[in-house]
Amino acid sequence: MEAWILDASPGSYRYGTIADPEVGPDDVAVRPVVSALNHMDLWLTRGRPRPTLPHVPGSDVAGIVAAVGPQVTGWAPGDEVVVNPAVAPVSAVVALGDDAPIAKGFQILGEQRWGGHGGLVVVPSRNVVARPPGRSWAECAAYPVATLTAWRMLRRARLRAGERCLIVGIGGGVSTAALHVALRMGAEVHVTSRQAHKRSTAVSMGAVAAYDSAEDWPVRAEVVVESVGPATWDRSVRALAGGGRLVVCGGTSGQGVHLDLPRLFFKQIEVIGSTMGGYGEFDEVTRLVGQGLPVSVDRVFPLEAYPDALARLDAGDQLGKVVLTHE
Repeated sequence: MEAWILDASPGSYRYGTIADPEVGPDDVAVRPVVSALNHMDLWLTRGRPRPTLPHVPGSDVAGIVAAVGPQVTGWAPGDEVVVNPAVAPVSAVVALGDDAPIAKGFQILGEQRWGGHGGLVVVPSRNVVARPPGRSWAECAAYPVATLTAWRMLRRARLRAGERCLIVGIGGGVSTAALHVALRMGAEVHVTSRQAHKRSTAVSMGAVAAYDSAEDWPVRAEVVVESVGPATWDRSVRALAGGGRLVVCGGTSGQGVHLDLPRLFFKQIEVIGSTMGGYGEFDEVTRLVGQGLPVSVDRVFPLEAYPDALARLDAGDQLGKVVLTHE
């Protein structure tokens, strides 16, 4: 198949030919119609983490079933599907349910296993769902990682209707999805961004207020959604109301932060980590998307313009998901 390939990490992607991935007995092979970018696409080129090489990136995929393994029932070539990027062992699903992402052997499409920025992607049959009705192909590629991650974050943070939810660094896929999900949950949503147009767009989407990320934020929130890291961490902690919950899924500005312990215990706040989501959570997210949950698509590039799409993501210019079309 033709694909974007990483031969070294650190390294850069090249477009070329690589053997099709094998289809196991319980696997489904999907021919991508669209795929979407994540910061993982960039991190792999910097050796954080280093995948097994050669590697095909791309965690978000929607497309058409091309083939199924002999043990697969319920799916057939020609079916339109979305790929769940969170691949957990069956034993972990049985033992832990939606907490399976914490188990040994958990994989993310496009990180530990080949992804969808190419001609074919193969996943276990449990990792495909029917394309949500009424949604564009671009929207179907845009929601899996971002909306699944945001949904689990807000569930773990126990966000309730009427609470204040502060989303730090609006514009990325997860933060924008968190805005849509938090509004759906009935929260009063506040956001931050360095860029004025992102702040104004977030308000037009339903946020009650938007603040410059580099300035003090005049809000005390029950839940703060963090994915930026060191650049905003202190302000995020300060923005918590007493007994508030800070939930974090990553750090685009770095990996290390300082946590002031007296602030932690005197304010009785919680810091909660979250990664991806379980199969039940993905089914719920897909149901919500099918019911009309907004999905923000920033820009659609042709597959051959992957380097341009990466540059947009790296510059932080996007608001929503950057998508690649394969057709």
